[in-house]
Amino acid sequence: MVYRRNWLSPLALAFSLLPMTQAQAFTTNGMASYYGDRFDGRRTASGERFDQGELTAAHRTLEFGTRVLVTNKDNGRSVEVIINDRGPHARGRTIDLSKEAAREIGMLGRGVTPVEIEVLEFGDSTPSGSNDLAVAQAQRLLIDLF
Repeated sequence: MVYRRNWLSPLALAFSLLPMTQAQAFTTNGMASYYGDRFDGRRTASGERFDQGELTAAHRTLEFGTRVLVTNKDNGRSVEVIINDRGPHARGRTIDLSKEAAREIGMLGRGVTPVEIEVLEFGDSTPSGSNDLAVAQAQRLLIDLF
């Protein structure tokens, strides 16, 4: 049996690690979760302190400062949040909302819910230089793969 290495997959993985740009999709569907109590007061990836009472969220690739509208597909309720952290770290999840944002869209009892995420305004840059770190990590990954 002959196995062929799929060169597109590592390349797609590397590009998925890069921060999302304005040329990419403005709307996507996925699963949302929320985080709150035990992370309250800790520093986020953007350098801000996490406040579970604010309307913020974590996303793997959107730039910090990006404003997104998150709509709960089960009940139609929406909330506008600002991306200030990286995550979610659980498989199959697209966005982690602050506890207050989760309350706004009525998902506190469920924990995880299907959502539509619409980018309203892209962030300008990252205060802590995290995008530079992500780009450097993606470049190292590409070098290691090829």
